[in-house]
Amino acid sequence: MPLEPLALTLALVHFGVPLAYYWYAKTVWLPKPWNLKLDEAYKPKVTIILPTYNEARIIEERLNNLYEQDYPKELLSIVVVDSASTDGTLELVEKWVMEHKDIECKILREKCRRGMVPAINYALKTNEFSGDIIVFTDADALWPTTALKNIVKYFADERVGVVTASVTYRKCGKPTTENVYRSYYNRLRVAESKKHSTPIHNGPLIAFRKDLLYKMGLLPEYTGNDDSTPASVAAFMGYRAIQIDEVVVEEYIRKKQFWRKVRRSQHLIIHFLKTKKYVKSKNLYKYSKDLEIIWRIEWFLHIVNPWLLAASFTLFLLSCMTSLSPFSFGVLSMGTLLLGSKAYRTWILQQLCLVIAAIKNLKSIEIAWSK
Repeated sequence: MPLEPLALTLALVHFGVPLAYYWYAKTVWLPKPWNLKLDEAYKPKVTIILPTYNEARIIEERLNNLYEQDYPKELLSIVVVDSASTDGTLELVEKWVMEHKDIECKILREKCRRGMVPAINYALKTNEFSGDIIVFTDADALWPTTALKNIVKYFADERVGVVTASVTYRKCGKPTTENVYRSYYNRLRVAESKKHSTPIHNGPLIAFRKDLLYKMGLLPEYTGNDDSTPASVAAFMGYRAIQIDEVVVEEYIRKKQFWRKVRRSQHLIIHFLKTKKYVKSKNLYKYSKDLEIIWRIEWFLHIVNPWLLAASFTLFLLSCMTSLSPFSFGVLSMGTLLLGSKAYRTWILQQLCLVIAAIKNLKSIEIAWSK
């Protein structure tokens, strides 16, 4: 059987399905109104949980950023969960708390580092939170001052269980494909949210109803992510789990950004393979046609689609090597030239992340990674 027809078919499916899905979501779902009861005056008590590990370089800036939120201080509290930092992070937090007595801030200390999700669950198990809304965040993120008040107004609608912000990367002085990726990513997540819920959420700012977290039995620990998995559990339980576009938080680009994305891809793959089964095993599953459509497409895009590209590339390469096919050589040459386009290059890198992540998952998944 000739290799080229099969290779071309796989390539067309690989690129065609996500392009068609993105176009449909952007043109049909994204323009829709939220159809939620938003209330600007809704001001619940909010607790922010901030896990830390060796964050001395940025922790004071992060705490100041949370302190500067345009939200009543008497309705806001911060819980710092430090996982045995060795660089003086804890001492800086203690100093900051002493200097900011007008806001409630608790410090919880883990004896050893186990990862972000166990750290958050450790905090949740104390059950000392007065907040109606619990927000998880990262140390390497910065929020606009209006973030909290624009997040919580969505919880005025009882159907909303989880709200996450859109994310952009802080400018790092050099060209990057990261914000190209994020621009497409954010639009798709918001579009899915307007349809029902998005299965992928953002750790720099994700807010939950407190009662919902305890109803689901705290955060599942099989992935290592504190955002997409618990948010999707909430969605499968019948709540809306949404990303909004009016709050955009900034995240640092780190030196090993590619491998950071590989690690997140590892978590997402496990998330798509296990989360729905997990919810059903807990007898929490409530069927939603709209959510099922979104979940199945995203499942395909994360679990199957990257391998279609890898298979297509391999078949074209074999065709070049075995029959010196001009067509295969032309396709591979065109693909190489297209790498000059940021959008195309970003897509290819994302597929590479998912393939590497799937291979790494065969051995192990990093829950607590080295700094």
